[in-house]
This record gives sequence, C-alpha cells and structure tokens, in this order.
Amino acid sequence: LILIPGASSGIGKGTAVRFAREGYALSLSGRDEEALSETAKLCKEAGAADVIVTAGDLLYSFAFEIITAVQIEIQNQVNNAGILTNGSVIDADLDLFDRQMDVNVRSVVQLTRLVLPHIIKSRGTVVNVSSIFAGITYYCMSKSALDQFTKCLALEMGPHGVRVNSKFCSFKFLEKGKSTHVLGRVGEVSEVAEAILFLASDKSSFTTGELLRVDGGKGIMYPL
Repeated sequence: LILIPGASSGIGKGTAVRFAREGYALSLSGRDEEALSETAKLCKEAGAADVIVTAGDLLYSFAFEIITAVQIEIQNQVNNAGILTNGSVIDADLDLFDRQMDVNVRSVVQLTRLVLPHIIKSRGTVVNVSSIFAGITYYCMSKSALDQFTKCLALEMGPHGVRVNSKFCSFKFLEKGKSTHVLGRVGEVSEVAEAILFLASDKSSFTTGELLRVDGGKGIMYPL
C-alpha cells in the first residue's frame, strides 16, 4: 500500500492514478472530499487493488486518522500535500509564514514519523515532492527545509533498508513558461508521476537521498 496525501488534484491525483495502473493499494487523503472521491473512482477504474479515502486537514489529528484507517502493510509514502503563499518578506506577515511552514514542513514530518515504523517493517520508501519558485521566499524556505529533511532522513533510514528521495519539479502555469525550460515546453503531470513511481519502486533500489529534477532543464537556466 502507498500513502498519497494531497491526492485530490494535480500531481497527487496523477500519481495516484499512475500507481493504480501498477495494481497498488492506495490510501488517498486531502481536504476536498468530492475531489478525492473522483480520484478514487479513477484509481479503481485504472486497476488499484484497493482505495482508502480520508478527507481532512493534515495539520491536526487527521494524520492519525490516515494511519488508523489503513489495515494492511504500508510500503510507500509520497509526501505531496503542500501550499504556496504569495508575497515578499516585507509584504507577507508571519501568519502566512507559519501557515506555509506548518503545511509544507511540519505536516510532512508529523505524518512521516507516524508512518516510518510501518515502512521500516516493510523496507519501503519515502518520496517527497519538492519544487522552487523564485520570488516567493516563504515557499522556497519551506521546500529547502523539505530537501534537507529528505537527505537527513535518508541517512537515518539507510541502516533500516528504507530509501528516502525527493522529486524536484517546476510549475506548470502559463504558456510563457516554455521560455524558461530548456526543452521548450512545460512539463505534464504524467511525467512527474513517472518519476515518483521510479523513486518508489525497485527500479531505483540503489538510490537514496537524491533530489531528482524533473523540470525540463529549467534548473540549469535559472539555478534558483
């Protein structure tokens, strides 16, 4: 079974459907119950062995509900849930900073701590979903923290046979984004989902602590 928080839309939704096509059992979570139900429907149609849906906010006791709802062995975790708060340091107050760090960092640590005993038992994997957006400082800080969490947790979990990696992608926004990617186009959710599947599967069995870029070369054009 694989846990995928933030599965109601975007990368989380696409990743859930991709794993479903491989026959995985899925535990999907997010705040939008209706959207989660739609994702679950698509996953069942794609061939998922089982689909568990839990709607709620990762910041609170919801993380415990996700774990208690699962009755079979957890093998993989994809930390996909996150938010982006706009504004520069001088404009965005500390309430926005706290919200950004709570969702993008604290909730990841909280859920991962609960899941790790299960993943250690199954010698599974953790995949974090990272990215960067120059000019939005609080967001970039939260994702930098997630990247360091990936590396440090990989060191901690290595002796247990657990691999921890991060998929690092750029945003798909406007057509003008084509000019900021070496490949001349923006990426597709399906391409990101394939990378996550690779990191979670035995095909990357000798890879841990890696921040895998799936950004069409944007990182070498705009390093930040």
